Amino acid sequence: MLAGIVDRFPWLRHVFADGAYAGEKLRDALAQIGTWTVEIVKRSDAAGGFKVLPRRWVVERTVESATAWLLMASAQLMTRRFASV
Repeated sequence: MLAGIVDRFPWLRHVFADGAYAGEKLRDALAQIGTWTVEIVKRSDAAGGFKVLPRRWVVERTVESATAWLLMASAQLMTRRFASV
């Protein structure tokens, strides 16, 4: 995924990754497409139940926000079309 956006967003150089991606495999893959810093966000073993961690759900929130904006734009477009009929 990052290889596909490097040309479009050349200023991106920092990656937040889940604890499952800790290790050299991710770092090696990123080294092939540029200079990146990787920050692994791990869940604490002492934390019981659900706890929001900094940066852990940034991608999911971003996708949800983009979807909400698309729905609002679609609603506005449809309202304009209905008003002109």
